[in-house]
Amino acid sequence: MTAPADEHKTQHFLRQIIERDLEQQGLAGDRRFAGTPGDAAHHAAAAPDTARIRTRFPPEPNGYLHIGHAKSICLNFGLARDYGGVCHLRFDDTNPEKEEQEYVDAIIEAVRWLGFDWNVGGVSHLFYASDYFDFMYRAAEALITDGLAYVDEQSAEAMRHNRGDFNTPGTDSPFRSRSPAENLARFREMRDGLHADGAMVLRAKIDMASPNINLRDPALYRIKRATHHNTGDRWCIYPMYTYAHPIEDALERITHSICTLEFEDQRPFYDWLLEQLARLGLLAHPLPRQYEFGRLNLTGVMTSKRKLKALVDEGHVQGWDDPRMPTLFGLRRRGYTPESLRAMADATGASKTNAWIDRSVLDIALRDDLESRAPRAMAVLDPLPLVLDNWAEVYGSADHLEACSAPAHPQRDDLPPRRFMLGQRLWIEREDFAELPPKGFFRLFPGNKVRLKYGLIVECTGCDKDAQGAVTAVHARVVPDTRSGTPGADAVKVKGTITWVADADAVPAEVRLFDVLFTEDQPDAGGRDFRDVLNPASRQVVQARLEPGLATAQPEDRVQFERHGYFVADRVDHQPGRPVFNRITPLKDSRGR
Repeated sequence: MTAPADEHKTQHFLRQIIERDLEQQGLAGDRRFAGTPGDAAHHAAAAPDTARIRTRFPPEPNGYLHIGHAKSICLNFGLARDYGGVCHLRFDDTNPEKEEQEYVDAIIEAVRWLGFDWNVGGVSHLFYASDYFDFMYRAAEALITDGLAYVDEQSAEAMRHNRGDFNTPGTDSPFRSRSPAENLARFREMRDGLHADGAMVLRAKIDMASPNINLRDPALYRIKRATHHNTGDRWCIYPMYTYAHPIEDALERITHSICTLEFEDQRPFYDWLLEQLARLGLLAHPLPRQYEFGRLNLTGVMTSKRKLKALVDEGHVQGWDDPRMPTLFGLRRRGYTPESLRAMADATGASKTNAWIDRSVLDIALRDDLESRAPRAMAVLDPLPLVLDNWAEVYGSADHLEACSAPAHPQRDDLPPRRFMLGQRLWIEREDFAELPPKGFFRLFPGNKVRLKYGLIVECTGCDKDAQGAVTAVHARVVPDTRSGTPGADAVKVKGTITWVADADAVPAEVRLFDVLFTEDQPDAGGRDFRDVLNPASRQVVQARLEPGLATAQPEDRVQFERHGYFVADRVDHQPGRPVFNRITPLKDSRGR
């Protein structure tokens, strides 16, 4: 695994399970691994597995990964890393209708960006469930032959009705009593394309009266004519996820199959299937064990793929990588760092309950990461001209420019200082001037003095206005001998300091100010239409003025705009001569205040 191993680790129940298993069972001692996935015979003659544990991250390639997936990625890859194991990246591509190579490529890129790798010791552990279709079919025939599966030709509606509910036992299918030979023949007809889509399914034969509805003869295979991104048109029957997933784990010799809580009710079937296939000699002991943890839900974030797709398709956002989206591509473009996502995933640990975490936890992790490494710069986001009327009198020429400098970072001596000019004409924030100041306002207003940060002290003398009364420029006078760093800098006391950029070397830039996408913490709670709580101010674009040093910023360079927050050069639209910056997060969380 490529993510650093020295990050702080939060103790949780999954770590306790792994530590217990390693202590009591010595997992690697009785588990053999042939180097590639396979059945019992494939692994029989292999050496003991050198990986102490094996985990897997098994996304379905039917969409883009989001913040919830980041939790699972960090858990599975992180636990394998911390306990001397290996984590597999496996594509659970058993549903050809919704899966595309585009999503496969995007998932690979996202996992790598997050800081993890599936190549260990020069060996790739990237797998596809579809590569196991032959074994899955063979296993299905073995179950049929052993009397543990049958072909059901009831309609979908009849199967739903006969399944019963929590208060009513299920009713046996009229096809449940067929002989293994009859079922095998019908299953092969399914395979050979002799029946229409949906005409029949293969079901496990377990217990139609089980209190766990998932054990009431669950479906194993369905007929579906669809071109698969990996196997093309070879198959017209496809395994159900609940059937395929445990088999995939066993073939790959996974020790700890970690999934979210909605699969807890499926665990009895997971164990039943693997035990039956091991008994039939198809899978090797020890078998994988499934463990469930609670989902990570962030306030103000919606992770339903269907609803996220609606946001994209209906134009509420500008694509899957829109910086307001909770996809990993969106978070990356917004400017969140892999380190901050890993820190948040670790800080929230793992529990047996689903929980809502305030999004500020992610922003805190980001600020903690960027505070120590993001260089600083001055930026004016709502520019208002400031004219220093006595500049020529003080410096001998209206065109004179004073060279100024400032540390690139207050705690980093390894970075060269920032250099910029101070001249007669500057840009300041519009909010830094008030013709009639409110109480406690210490910035520019007629008669008040402020310090231009890293520059000198000026005294406001007034302003210009247009015909509608809007302020178009502010005027001030230089207070001589008050340059920062000179003996006279402290001779004049002021209560306010403002940031600025000189007109002479300012860099015009487009700055995108992003906020939460929804106005409610749980946008789709209680069946509410998430469209009703879209935040109309979630994206604002301003034409800003930046320090000259930012003219050479590269895409994905992150910087702290002093007083404004953390920003990133957009990885798509930022170009030389046309800078575009996204606000990642303000310096402080002001929501709810």
